[in-house]
Amino acid sequence: MRRHIAFIGRPGTSHLNPTLPWVAELVRRGHRVTYAVPDPWADLVQGAGARFLPLPGTGPPRGGEKGRRALREAGPDLVAMITDLLLTSAERELPLLREAFAADPPDVVCYLANSLAGAALAALLGVPAVQIRPSYAANEHYTPLQEFVPDPERLAASSAAAEARVREFTSALGVTGTLGTVLTRVPHELCLVCVPREFQYAGDTFDDRYVFVGPSDYTRADSGSWKPPAADTPLLFISLGTILNKNPEFFRLCIDAFGDTGRHVAMAVGDGVDPAELGRVPENFEIRPSFPQLDVLEHADVFVTQTGMNSTMEALHRRVPTVAVPETPEQKANARRLRELGLGVTLEERTAPALREAALAVHRDEDIRANLADMAESCRAAGGATAAADAIEQLMT
Repeated sequence: MRRHIAFIGRPGTSHLNPTLPWVAELVRRGHRVTYAVPDPWADLVQGAGARFLPLPGTGPPRGGEKGRRALREAGPDLVAMITDLLLTSAERELPLLREAFAADPPDVVCYLANSLAGAALAALLGVPAVQIRPSYAANEHYTPLQEFVPDPERLAASSAAAEARVREFTSALGVTGTLGTVLTRVPHELCLVCVPREFQYAGDTFDDRYVFVGPSDYTRADSGSWKPPAADTPLLFISLGTILNKNPEFFRLCIDAFGDTGRHVAMAVGDGVDPAELGRVPENFEIRPSFPQLDVLEHADVFVTQTGMNSTMEALHRRVPTVAVPETPEQKANARRLRELGLGVTLEERTAPALREAALAVHRDEDIRANLADMAESCRAAGGATAAADAIEQLMT
């Protein structure tokens, strides 16, 4: 039966990308999908087959040391910061969403866990809700917030204060009960998690309201636009993601570590770094603001990454060992999980010799290769877009 499915997104490619294969699969099955997200992502959601509904906002902030320092130093205040963002966004977005869906209500609302507006919309419309977790899920045994506020008592106090503020907002709308967002450990009716259960912290403690669908195969618009210069040359990929990537000092360190070696190096430096400020570029380096990441990972032997979850899953899906250079608590949690499961290493000393040795070590480590093969199979078995679409359809029926 043809249904109308709403997706409520938030700024950030790492939030959006995991859901695009789900949209394409749902459209392939004959459903209508309306995707509400800010303008910078209109082409992506339309390319997946969804109707685009504009939300206020622009792209995610890009930052260098200032942004990294703010995240490191936020501490318990981070929960209050997240609450501010969720409430401010909901106040702007919710009236637009209610008006847009008044004449054509959806049968289900799928919303990013950092969208309070999406959770509230489902409650106001009285339709099933699907919480989307691009990273780790949360329950009574684990929450990603503990990576930022490791003291349980301080986290509990911060979370209680956040919940009180959210309840004040939602009760004014006539919504009772706790809504499932990044601030809570509530899954709503269904929580789709973009990692395999084997990668989730405390994965065996989550009940059947959580479906760990893992990453999905998906052909992006830029797929097929990059190939390595030589098939038999080892390929090293370096990328700091799309947000906290303004770090010319680290990119110069990479040039010192891998310049004029026998491997080809594809290095994405982002829009905020001028390659000219990096000094002499060795012949074995290919430097761009960005690369079609899936294309490069298909050929890469090693991935030097900040270990954002989107990049982490894409690397695991393709059996690429990682050298983690995390900055934020969330990235450090991912790097720690990669180490625990024997899937990569973390660069402990930010020097050229240490970075070079770390890349060589993961490339040669047969145990890491075997563990990557097992995790890639877990990613495949999780089901990706097919499993996500199945779960959404089951909830609607």
